[in-house]
Amino acid sequence: MSTDLRDFRRAKKTVDVSVGESVRIIRELQELSQTALAELTGIPQSTISAIENDRVNLGVERAKVIARALKVHPAVLVFPGWDVRRESAA
Repeated sequence: MSTDLRDFRRAKKTVDVSVGESVRIIRELQELSQTALAELTGIPQSTISAIENDRVNLGVERAKVIARALKVHPAVLVFPGWDVRRESAA
């Protein structure tokens, strides 16, 4: 039985993820505690907690430092809901 991919509907996004949640999710996927991430980045654990709970803005410089520690591109943290195929940066 041959199935054409055009017969499938694309899954709809059902959950919006905040910047802080994206940091937490990626950190947890890498099995790092907030304390371990704080040690890797030099950012206090309390600040990491505040970022993950969206009480403090991530900011460009912190995004770079955290992204480097998590081995991801900073855009993954800063723009968690960005759909590259549909949205233009301009």
